[in-house]
Amino acid sequence: MMGGAARRRRSRRMTRTVAHLIAERLVAQGVRRVYGLCGGHIQPIWDAIDRAGIRIVDVRHEGAAVFMAQAESELTGDLAVALVTAGPGLTNATTAIANASVSRSSVLVLSGRAPRPQAGMSAMQDVPQAAIVAPLCRRAEAVSEVHHVLPRLDAAIAAALGIGGGSTGPAYVDFPTDLQEAPVHAADAPPEALRARRPVDVAPAADALAEAVALIRRARRVVVIGGRPVRGAGPELRAFLSASGALYLDSGECRGTIREDTPAYVPAMRGRAMKEADLVVTLGRRLDFQLGYGSPAVFHPDARFLRIGTCFEETGENRRGDVELVASVGLALAALTAADATPADPDTAWLDATREANARRTAKLADTLADETAGADGRMHPYRLIAAVNERLSPDSVVVADGGDILSFCRVGVRTVDYLDCGALGCLGVGVPFAISAALERPDQPVFAIVGDGSVGFTAIDIDTAVRHGARAVFVVANNEAWNIELRDQADRYDNLVGVELPGCRYDLLARALGAHGERVEHAEELGPALDRALANAPAVVDVLVTRDAISPDYSNGLALVPPRHALVTWNEAELARYAEPG
Repeated sequence: MMGGAARRRRSRRMTRTVAHLIAERLVAQGVRRVYGLCGGHIQPIWDAIDRAGIRIVDVRHEGAAVFMAQAESELTGDLAVALVTAGPGLTNATTAIANASVSRSSVLVLSGRAPRPQAGMSAMQDVPQAAIVAPLCRRAEAVSEVHHVLPRLDAAIAAALGIGGGSTGPAYVDFPTDLQEAPVHAADAPPEALRARRPVDVAPAADALAEAVALIRRARRVVVIGGRPVRGAGPELRAFLSASGALYLDSGECRGTIREDTPAYVPAMRGRAMKEADLVVTLGRRLDFQLGYGSPAVFHPDARFLRIGTCFEETGENRRGDVELVASVGLALAALTAADATPADPDTAWLDATREANARRTAKLADTLADETAGADGRMHPYRLIAAVNERLSPDSVVVADGGDILSFCRVGVRTVDYLDCGALGCLGVGVPFAISAALERPDQPVFAIVGDGSVGFTAIDIDTAVRHGARAVFVVANNEAWNIELRDQADRYDNLVGVELPGCRYDLLARALGAHGERVEHAEELGPALDRALANAPAVVDVLVTRDAISPDYSNGLALVPPRHALVTWNEAELARYAEPG
């Protein structure tokens, strides 16, 4: 005879509950993985998702779950999902939700909360979760009724995908634990409510398109700057660049979509191209601190701006476009190409000179990366590390950069492949989880995370997640035993070092303790063979001793000083000069 506990288990499996409904909606959306950490407040959803055939990637910290979801969304362009438990599970995830928000990544975060009968009674792990994350999310919902489950979940999915106006970004929904186990009736789950949501392409309005075409035809020096929507519009962008003769600059949001085989791509001439262009075309790109907020102190004072995107942040924030083309980037570029949006009198001498200068500078950098001299401490330059990684990349590789100094070196030195980094929030700790997600998405390609020794400390425990889930990433730790940008800033400005040194940590031994392959590299000639062994035995950590003496581009540009008007000192000084009193 079946016991009471067994009967309850059988009944739970056979009864269609809210938890099953949530899992069905995710399956319909095409979700293949859910990243999360188990907990009592989400156990019904956790079980239902697994039984529905969605792979659960269980992590060691909830922030890592959201980071992994962000990386998947960035690489695929699809909705990605994290599932975290109530209270500290959600608050642990908040920094990563903020990172997804600033990066405008389509991440759906699901959670549980205290049972409804305990609402307002100081229940276990009961905090105002939706209110905490609402400022960071495109939509935040706390669902309490069965008949609200699908409508609110659908609304959150639509918001994360940017459907109905506004930017893409994270969305949040939580469900009381008792509601998760409530039975679902047919009226609560009409078939049409389970249909997937797909991003809606927005075609450009005819009058705005005509203005954009006219603006391009009047220009002579056109520079295009890509943002995150470019990842889904590569063919349209390549066709437009070829037809228009414009030059192209990418950003961390879309690096890897356009590569060196496109003549328009001039990443080594970023500053010059921005300063000299008479027309700047932004593609779903915010004019944030990384682009000097569009200031005439950073761009040519007479430059015009054509801003293309689907929301205010992409078309009007900080600097209005002379023409603001509200449209999906792919459709807008295709329409401009079809309309022969080409400068009538291009400055071919400038275009040729900029491309030639880019080729020279790029070749010089490639030649010198592997020859950078060691520091006074005898340790290798970070560029030597980057050069060795470059030699082992495939066209479909992913490189993740995470840190302060090392991120700055990576932006300059890493070969152009699909690339992810900390983003505009500057959120350290993304390296390990981003690379795990990338390795799960591309299991047959080399995936590297180049991570500072400070940054790796945030999420190193999730190397265990890589081991358990077979994520064959190689984590290369650039180990200078310091928070080096801050160390140099303290030494230069204050002649006093406080809390900036990280001596003696053995990240290779930590990797071995977690079941991964681990090696330490102290000399440059050891690095290549160590990386080869790491690739063969991934997941792996290669702990590489690098010099503190290398001055990163970001430090040289004054990023550590946090100037009042701009991120870089040179831009800040140019801005202040614009407001200086004559004479």
